Amino acid sequence: MAGIGVSRLLGGEFHRVFYDQYVSTTIPVTTRLRAATALGLCPMGAFASHHTAGELWGGVVPPTSDTHVSVPRARDRRAPRGIRAHLSTLQPVICTLGDLPITSPEQTFRDLASWADLVELVVFGDSLIRSGATTLLGLREASKRWSGGGSARARRAVRYVRAGVDSAMETRLRMLLVLAGLPEPTVNHVLERGDGGWRYRFDLCYPDLKLIVEYDGRQHAENDAQWRKDLIRREWLDRNGWRIIVVTATGVYAHPLDTLERVRDALRERGGRIPSRFRPDWPRHFPGRS
Repeated sequence: MAGIGVSRLLGGEFHRVFYDQYVSTTIPVTTRLRAATALGLCPMGAFASHHTAGELWGGVVPPTSDTHVSVPRARDRRAPRGIRAHLSTLQPVICTLGDLPITSPEQTFRDLASWADLVELVVFGDSLIRSGATTLLGLREASKRWSGGGSARARRAVRYVRAGVDSAMETRLRMLLVLAGLPEPTVNHVLERGDGGWRYRFDLCYPDLKLIVEYDGRQHAENDAQWRKDLIRREWLDRNGWRIIVVTATGVYAHPLDTLERVRDALRERGGRIPSRFRPDWPRHFPGRS
């Protein structure tokens, strides 16, 4: 920054964005700011892509410490630390978000298929739809037409993407059940009152069996009003023959087998048709802790 000494730059008045790139501490360092700064350091024709584009479109992306951009030529891939420069695919679909050149939501889904595992790609697809950036049909059509790297994973993942999913953890819980071979639950099933209004909405549900599988992030554990609503809801469900299985993050990340067994046993008790054993490859996606 011209005219500003090093001691002042390092003295608390400025944020460092990238090497030799600073902004005032009054300006939040957002994903958009990082992307714009990174593109200012790249040659003409560069654009935001991969994880960074996904986050800018409102999606939930795999963790990364870098700002991701794509460049048109291999010789342009050298970039300062903190910027990951990819070589752009043949004829990528580029648009603008504000004044920022960026891959389209569908192109971003295809790009991330080479980097994210199956579950994280489904999480990303669900979140793109939730943000309003694209539609299920848009993702399906884009994946169907693509034959580049990661295309097989993209086509597989998009078969599991659903509209109406409220959170990334709901997606992960649903994928745990499905990859183990259990029946896929309905996403956000609405139970109506007699007048047609909503009585309750369930994260994951087997309506015909009156079985609910719900992720609890414990965000309202200390909220008395929410706690009372939950008690009333639970009592209504019990009176009307519904069974609810509550799963926390531990049941997804640390002890997924326990969760699968709980849901399997409940499905059996309710007369559901389930396989005699779990599919063998689910632990690859949900290794848990011993």
